[in-house]
Amino acid sequence: MLITAILIKLTSPGPVFFVQKRVGFNKRTFTIFKFRTMVIDAEKKLRDIEHLNEVSGPVFKIKNDPRITPIGKFLRKTSIDELPQLFNVLTGDMSLVGPRPLQLRDYELFTEAGEDWQRCRFSVQPGITCLWQVNGRSSLPFHQWMELDLEYVRNWSLWLDLQILAKTIPAVFRGSGAA
Repeated sequence: MLITAILIKLTSPGPVFFVQKRVGFNKRTFTIFKFRTMVIDAEKKLRDIEHLNEVSGPVFKIKNDPRITPIGKFLRKTSIDELPQLFNVLTGDMSLVGPRPLQLRDYELFTEAGEDWQRCRFSVQPGITCLWQVNGRSSLPFHQWMELDLEYVRNWSLWLDLQILAKTIPAVFRGSGAA
């Protein structure tokens, strides 16, 4: 983590960490920590490129996001940018396994969609990894992401968590679906 922090500081002006409000367990907001992979003010620049969105649903993803720094591309591909979320696990805001916490912006759009059946995803602690992460990540459409979250909630067990953790390592090494 120290090497990552140094690389971020040497290659891009701005803070080492990206800090953002997310919606987690019981729709409670918390602060998530990640290594910064984008330029400063990336969230403000989103308005300029929203029309390029490549995924369905109330989320924003594009393959060649111009806001991503060169080192950020590597950090995302290898999921190293997610390591600071271990602090979120230690503080009790997240678990190792569970549905990924939604950004406030995405949650507000999610709520407008009126999909009550999808909201049950907030009945469990959000996680660093999940079924969506090990089954295609950003290459999956939003509705499939939500179906996998619901499958996780309905079938949760310690065994399922262990299976997801075991599948996370090869998924990270493949880098498939990483955005």
